[in-house]
Parts: sequence; structure tokens; C-alpha cells
Amino acid sequence: MTAVLDGKTALVTGGTSGIGLAVVRRFVAEGAHVVLTGRRQAQLDAVAAEFGDAVTAVRADASDPADVAALFEVVAARGTGLHAVHVNAGIGEFKPLGEVTAADIDAAFGTNVRGTTLTVQGALPHLADGAAIVVTGSTAASGTERNFGLYGGSKAAIATMTRTWAAELAPRGIRINTVIPGPTETPGLKGLAPGNGDALVEQIAAGLPFGRVLRPEEVSAVVLFLVSDQSSGMTGSEVYVDGGSSIA
Repeated sequence: MTAVLDGKTALVTGGTSGIGLAVVRRFVAEGAHVVLTGRRQAQLDAVAAEFGDAVTAVRADASDPADVAALFEVVAARGTGLHAVHVNAGIGEFKPLGEVTAADIDAAFGTNVRGTTLTVQGALPHLADGAAIVVTGSTAASGTERNFGLYGGSKAAIATMTRTWAAELAPRGIRINTVIPGPTETPGLKGLAPGNGDALVEQIAAGLPFGRVLRPEEVSAVVLFLVSDQSSGMTGSEVYVDGGSSIA
């Protein structure tokens, strides 16, 4: 059986840990060459060592226009275009409204909104007709999680933009959908409670229907589906992979 992404080129931003790394692994296993980004060179080097010639690792901060431009120079130099894109780079922290600073606003919306916009925009000249984009959203966009307003607001903005972009890109046959993970066991989730990450995961898991948080691989399976021909009738959709957290 032919691999889903055999001979194709994919881009994964924020691909050095958590959901992004799981997606890189899944895409490589399905035959893709993956261009991946991250902000930390040591983590990029580790992923490059794991996958060898199957990946191209690029240090890039999604919020920095110069870094994003340099990323797409690398994509252009490969000369293969892009067939699948997973826009995954994002940041978030717990902080109550009364403690939010202007710098916090700039950081959250800079990475999550500006970074997503610049990445999708930068990909446009390289996307093959019929290519697929997946953007990582969040259940926090519902606005029901205390002290998570900046992160949730930025993810709500992304969801709106993705639906708009779906209409704009449809004439080229390019699909764009949002995957919405629930709490997932990643360094990012544990990092919301520095020094107490495992306890935070256990606390969250206790309130979920399955009694556990998601594994990154469970999210990556849906991302693969959304970039594959199996989802050819889907664009502008939001696909929840939340372990039932929306019904808890």
C-alpha cells in the first residue's frame, strides 16, 4: 500500500516537541520529506539526528517576519513546493486578567495570531494545487478556562481566520482546517505549572471522561487525516480531538 504522503513535501512549525513532533514522526512514516521549525537549536538538532535526510530543520521564531521569510527561502530552494502544512507553533500561559501586561499580549498574539498568519501567507506561493493546511486550535478558544484569556482569545482569532482563508483558498483547491486538541500530555501543558507539571496533568485528567489526557499521537493521527485525500471534502472545518473534554 502506498504511503499517504509518499514523495510529498510537508511543513510543520513548532515541530520539535509535543504535538508538532508527533506530526513530524507521522508524516515521515507516511513518506513525506518534512521541513520543520523550532526556536531552540538543540531541539532542532535532536530531531534532525533522529530522522536524518527525511527532514530539514530550520530555526525560526514564528512571530518574527524575518525568520518566516528565511524559512520559505529554504522551502523555495528545495524546489518541490508544499503539499501539506501543519501550523502548530504557539505559546500560552496561565495569568489572571489583573496581571496581564502589554508584553504578554504582544507575545501571545505575536506568536499565535501573527505567526500563524505569516506562515500561511508565506506558504501560498509554494502550495501545490490541492494542498492541505491544518492549523492547531484549542478548546481554550471557548473562553471558559480561567486565567487563560490571552491564549484562548488568540486561538479564537485563529479559528475565525481559518474559516475565512478556507473560502479564499478554495478556488485553488487548497483546503484548510483546524484541529482542536483537548488537554494533551506535552512539555507545553506541563510548562503551565513549572515544577509541578505532572500534578497539573493528573488534576486535569481526573476531570476528563477517559480519566486521562490525550497523547500527542492521537492528535497527529487526525492531522494526517486532514492533509490526506481521505478528507478531500473538508475545508473550513473544526475537528475536535479532545478526549471528550467538551462533554465533561
